[in-house]
Amino acid sequence: MKLALFVAIGFVGLAGCSGEGESAVADFTTSQTSDGGLALSTSYVLDHTADRITGENESLKDYQGKVVMVVNVASKCGFTNQYEQLEALYREHKDDGFVVLGFPANNFGQQEPGTNEEVMEFCSTTYGVSFPMFAKIDVIGENAHPFYKDLAGQPEPIGGDPEWNFTKFLVNRDGEVVYRFDTRTSPDDEKIVGAIRELL
Repeated sequence: MKLALFVAIGFVGLAGCSGEGESAVADFTTSQTSDGGLALSTSYVLDHTADRITGENESLKDYQGKVVMVVNVASKCGFTNQYEQLEALYREHKDDGFVVLGFPANNFGQQEPGTNEEVMEFCSTTYGVSFPMFAKIDVIGENAHPFYKDLAGQPEPIGGDPEWNFTKFLVNRDGEVVYRFDTRTSPDDEKIVGAIRELL
């Protein structure tokens, strides 16, 4: 299916996740439509299962019909405070059919070293996280979870491996990825808020 894709992407050179040191950031938005001769088609990505952080296995198809934000999260990252903004987004829009799915991963700077139990305790006590959290997975590399391999396999510029913690993929109600936002794009940024409202 041909989609009008408005993709917000930042190409970030990160020396670390603290935000300190030099980094080259080009944060921009491009519009790509069939009228522009660069039509992209993304495929259905919810045909997977994943373990919740509490242990039960869940079909991601259960979220079809909702607008889904998929985020690889970490507890010891300079961007960890985005948990607070993600939770605020979820609470504001969940009754309209929006959900955040958090996937802890230790792939970047080993900034998610804890057990699933420790991650859940941290998220719930520090940020009051109530959106669905999943068990730790790999989001890049040979051992990446099939869901993340599917996300990375989408056409550029939406596709490609996450560059760092808190990369955000936005999936429409049909289960297709239509937006990607980089680490430094805060969940309360108007680009993200506007995209969610548009899809709802």
